[in-house]
Amino acid sequence: METVIANIASAIPGTTGYIYPNEFELHWSLLIVIYPYLTGLVAGAFILASLERVFKVHEITPVYRLSLVTALAFLIVAPMPLLAHLGHPERNYEMFLTPNTSSAMAMFGFVYAWYLLGVLLLELWLDYRRDIVKWSNEKTGIARYFYKFSTLGATDISPKAIEFDEKASRFITIVGVPSAFLLHGYVGFIFGSVKANPWWSSVLMPIVFLFSAIVSGIALMILVYMISTMFRWKKMDMACLNKLASFLLYAMLVDFTLEALDFIHRLYESEESITILSEMISNRLFISLIVAQIILGSLAPLVGIIMAKMGKVPDEMKRMLYFISALLVQVGIFSTRWNVVIGGQLFSKSLRGLTVYKLELFGLEGLFMAITLLIAPVIILYILVKLFPPWMDKPELDVAAAKEAVAPAKETE
Repeated sequence: METVIANIASAIPGTTGYIYPNEFELHWSLLIVIYPYLTGLVAGAFILASLERVFKVHEITPVYRLSLVTALAFLIVAPMPLLAHLGHPERNYEMFLTPNTSSAMAMFGFVYAWYLLGVLLLELWLDYRRDIVKWSNEKTGIARYFYKFSTLGATDISPKAIEFDEKASRFITIVGVPSAFLLHGYVGFIFGSVKANPWWSSVLMPIVFLFSAIVSGIALMILVYMISTMFRWKKMDMACLNKLASFLLYAMLVDFTLEALDFIHRLYESEESITILSEMISNRLFISLIVAQIILGSLAPLVGIIMAKMGKVPDEMKRMLYFISALLVQVGIFSTRWNVVIGGQLFSKSLRGLTVYKLELFGLEGLFMAITLLIAPVIILYILVKLFPPWMDKPELDVAAAKEAVAPAKETE
């Protein structure tokens, strides 16, 4: 029987060694890579916002509301990869009607609902309530009715009511921080609890997922803040950017250390799976793990941010280094998700063979569907920003931007 299976495997291009017939095709595809990537961005953006509200890091005030709105935009799309992956997505509501507390995957709906309804939407509503009431009185037409409905009947904007909103919002943020940890740490828990898979079975998996989420969320907010500021023709707050870059640097150092610790621990244990895992890293995952994740996604951004922090670097050079580093971080974090989800399915259960993953272009689990799911949060973010402007620019920055705009005109004259 083993000879027959080995002959079947050798007849399929890309497979090496001894694998079972049901291991030719991967059960979890690109969509399951996107799912933890999106939830990581949500958790990271919310945790960044909590630094301003809970820990009073006032340098990042310009991105506080923007972080919450960004988290909401990506959270709306986060469950869509799972729904597209299901054979019958129309049955998703049944997880709420027949909860299975023994299944970590089945409990995702409750974690998601709590974080969306109980934390993020409520904090946004409390933070925007005063503005929504004003807009409901100032706007006309459909917009007026939209904001009237958004007030939910709470139109009191007296100082006492606003003070209560601020206290309640701060309390929800405090509750939301462990909720954000739960949202993404639980994703790492799902993979880490699969004991039969040596690539996933690690007690550090939830912690690594959590810190990589913080890294990706901070990098995302650097990109969103810089791009939105440029399109609005505003002057960037360098104190805010520098603080964001500092947090990104610290989070990356912790994340890189944890991943290195996990790798060293695997080498030290040297279990029977170390041979096939080493072969998988050197062959199947060399580009995505060594090049994309470690070199481009970790070491290069670290060097870029450290260079920007050293000496008297001009602000323009700092902005460029921050932007490129944040982009590379996104490449590295996406590669991390790819290496975990896809890499964990590339070796056989016999630990004696490797298979390949063929990415489709069309279909519910194809490349175009994945690109659509990655673009959708950006479109939703654009709509949310139009409906609920999150800008908290400092007045002196507007004055400085105006002077810079006037200066070239005087030189021309």
